Amino acid sequence: MSTPTNAPPPAKAASGQAHAEVDSLRERLMQLGLAHAAEALAEELSEAVKHDRPAHAVLDRLLSRETGARDERRVKVSLKLSNLPPGMTLGNFDFSFQPSIERRQVETLATCAFIREHCTLLVQGPPGVGKTHLVVALGVRAIEQGFSVAFYRLEELLHEMRKDAAVPPQALRRKKYFNVSYLVVDEVGFEPMSREDASLFFRLVSYRYRRGSTAITTNKSVKDWPGILAGDEAMAAAILDRLLHKSVVLNVRGRSYRLQELEKVLK
Repeated sequence: MSTPTNAPPPAKAASGQAHAEVDSLRERLMQLGLAHAAEALAEELSEAVKHDRPAHAVLDRLLSRETGARDERRVKVSLKLSNLPPGMTLGNFDFSFQPSIERRQVETLATCAFIREHCTLLVQGPPGVGKTHLVVALGVRAIEQGFSVAFYRLEELLHEMRKDAAVPPQALRRKKYFNVSYLVVDEVGFEPMSREDASLFFRLVSYRYRRGSTAITTNKSVKDWPGILAGDEAMAAAILDRLLHKSVVLNVRGRSYRLQELEKVLK
């Protein structure tokens, strides 16, 4: 029997059917919300033929591309919502400039086990020695590992808490600074708190105790904290008791990064 003159050659017909099947499969992936896998489908199928990959390997590669792209987007969105200052990572922290900081201890912190255990991270030292860089870099690592993170300078945090002072307790507990896994409070101690602000800070520490991990940077040693907290020794003792019960304390000593840059300019 001869092939009708208007029918496509068998090879061309098979190719057209294959394209239609790929398009149909791509559409199903899109319907399931797997947009990145759908976009990579044609490329992965072509590579599978080229390298003789089995079906399960193709599926694994498609799912890996989907989850990788989703995780990349999650990290990007979480970094934006966290308010972490950009550009501060463990990769660009200069350990050689601050020998008082043990790289091994920081690498242990980077596993985020202290966040899982709801520990406090207290980083003490003079201005400019890299305290903020460290706690922010650990916040980036925490986001990469799936934890919720928020960054506040102390004055920003107290301003937020003053605005929320009249919020009912149940609603207040939903606030980001109460319920994130890892809360960074930067620049504690540069200015003394009023009694009202000290009470708000005590409320925060009390609520987060054993519920979340809090990282605090300060230029004051713990013996000077009563002076930070409106001169109230009892409140300072109560706050430190909660903060230091399960804690990691880093004492950073050394030269200022900012002064180092200034010295370079002035040479």
